[in-house]
Amino acid sequence: MKERSVKTITEIPGEKSRKLKEIAERYVASGSMYSVFPIMAAEAKGAIIKDVDGNSYIDFYAGVGVLNLGHCHPKVVEASKAQAEKLVHTCFGSVMHESFIRVAERLSKITPGKFPKATALFNSGSEAIENSIKISRAYTKRPAVICFDYAFHGKTLLATSLDGTVRPLKVGYGPFVPEIYRFPVAYCYRCSFGLSYPECSMRCLEFIKQGFLTTVNPEQVAALVIEPVIGEGGYIFPPKEFLPGLQEICREHGIVFVLDEVQSGFGRTGKMFACEHWGVVPDLMVMSKSIANGFPLSAVTGRKEIMNAAGILGGTFVGHPVGCAAALAVLDIFEEEKILQKAQRMAEIMRSRLGKMYQRISLIGDLRGVDTAWGIELVRDRKTKEPATEETKRVLNECLRSGLIAIKAGVYGNVIRIIPPLVITEEQLNEGFDILEEALIRVSG
Repeated sequence: MKERSVKTITEIPGEKSRKLKEIAERYVASGSMYSVFPIMAAEAKGAIIKDVDGNSYIDFYAGVGVLNLGHCHPKVVEASKAQAEKLVHTCFGSVMHESFIRVAERLSKITPGKFPKATALFNSGSEAIENSIKISRAYTKRPAVICFDYAFHGKTLLATSLDGTVRPLKVGYGPFVPEIYRFPVAYCYRCSFGLSYPECSMRCLEFIKQGFLTTVNPEQVAALVIEPVIGEGGYIFPPKEFLPGLQEICREHGIVFVLDEVQSGFGRTGKMFACEHWGVVPDLMVMSKSIANGFPLSAVTGRKEIMNAAGILGGTFVGHPVGCAAALAVLDIFEEEKILQKAQRMAEIMRSRLGKMYQRISLIGDLRGVDTAWGIELVRDRKTKEPATEETKRVLNECLRSGLIAIKAGVYGNVIRIIPPLVITEEQLNEGFDILEEALIRVSG
C-alpha cells in the first residue's frame, strides 16, 4: 500500500500558522489578506504543500492556476538560479537582454495563428490586459471596449472596470474607466435569457448584434476581450458556437479580438491554450500565471501590425531576466516531458471521478470542464438551482481539515475549481478526489 501524501500532525490551523496570522493582522493591509484558508505555507514540491506546522496538503488549486508544472519544478528552479547568478536586471527599455527576445520568439511560434507576430512582456495579468487595450486603441483609433458578465481580468483600475462581478472586486473603487460596454456571456447553466442550449439559437450572440443598434456603435469599438474559460466568475465553459461567433463579429466590424488566457493557458485545459478547443485564433492573446510557473511575468502576443501600432510599452521591471529564464524553462519542459500528453491520463481520471460524484451527490448541480480544468457548481436543489454558498464553504473547510486545498469561484461563491498541477501523480489525484468526495457527502447530509 502506497504512503498517503496527506499528513496531518496538528490541528488545522496549527499554532505557528495562528501566530503568523496574528502578526499579519497587525502589519499587513487588510485588502491583501483575502486568503481563503488560515494556514501558512512553508515549502512545496510538485502537488504537495507543507505548512509551517508540518502538515502536508494535496494541491487542487495550483496557486490559482500559476503552477501548472507544480511547485518548485527542478528545471525552473535551476534556470532561475543560473540567470540570477549572471544578470538580475537591466530594464529592457534601456539595455536589452537575450532572454526577453527568446521568450518573444517562442511565444510567436506556439500561439495560434500563422501570421507574423510580435510580443510585449509585462509583470502581471492585469498589466497585460491593460496594455492589450492600449494597443487595440492605438491600432484602431477607437475608444470603446466590449467585455462580459462574470469576467475577471485583474485588480488594477482598468482591469477592475472590465471585471464582470461586483462583490468583492468593485465595491468602493469607482468611478470606473469609461467607454466599457458589457454583454451577457454564454453561461448555459444560468442563461441570462432564461433559455436552454441549443434551442436558444445562441441568443447571447444576437444580443451583441442588437447592442450595436442600441448600446454602442461598433465603429467606435477598439477591442472585445474575453476569457475562453471564465475563471474567477465560475469556471464557465461556452458552447462550441460562442467564441467563433464572437470572432466573426469582430472581423465584420474591424474590432480587435482579445483572448485572456491568463488562467486558461499553458496546458490548463489539456491543450497549450484553451482557445484551441474552439478553433479560434485571437488578434491578441494575453498570458501570465503559468507562463513562468511562479515567477512574475506576463505577455501580450499578437498580429505584428496591431502590436507595432502602439508607442512605448512596458516599465522598469517588464520582461525581468529571471522571469524570462523561468519561462524558457517552462516551454522546454512542456516539450521534453510531453506534459500535454501526460495530462490526458489525468483528464481521464478527472472525468471519471467527477462523473461518478455527480451521479451520487445531489448537491452537485452542474459539472463542467475540459480535460484538466473543471468546475463543480453546488446547489441546494437541482430544479431551482438555488446556490449552495454556505455549503460550498463547508465543503472546502472539510477538505482542508482532511488535507486537500481547493478554492471556490462564481458570483455566488458556489463553484469549486478543480485545477491541480499537471504533474500531480495518479495516486495524489485520486487521494485528493477521495477527500473531496467524502467532504461533499458529509455536507450533503
